[in-house]
Amino acid sequence: MAGVVRKIIQTSNAPAAIGSYSQAVRVDHTLYISGQIGLKPTTGVMVEGGVIPETQQVMKNMGAILEAAGASFDNVVKATVMLEDINDFTAVNTEYAKNFTKNFPARALVQVAALPRGAKVEIEAVAVVGPITDES
Repeated sequence: MAGVVRKIIQTSNAPAAIGSYSQAVRVDHTLYISGQIGLKPTTGVMVEGGVIPETQQVMKNMGAILEAAGASFDNVVKATVMLEDINDFTAVNTEYAKNFTKNFPARALVQVAALPRGAKVEIEAVAVVGPITDES
């Protein structure tokens, strides 16, 4: 009986984990990306300027992790967006949408009481790695 293959995904192009977790874990063809906040990978410091620059950095971080796993935003099938303030929905959604142009992933978006490091937005995702055939 063949076992399940698990691979830890790590890249210096995204912030190092700030706890006991991995940037992402691939299990067979499924990639689980840990929640990303607007930390700069080189310094581990939060970007300044509010929710828009934070969301832009979150998406850069996620893109780097996807690339390290051999995937792209086209491979994302589910995302969860956590906001400090639900009133930031439109601004975050605008930046988020710049990375997904077709076959949008399923998504949940919630307001939370607080996020790590005082972040205004955190996004986690699930992706499939490998060729995808879209059915209409």
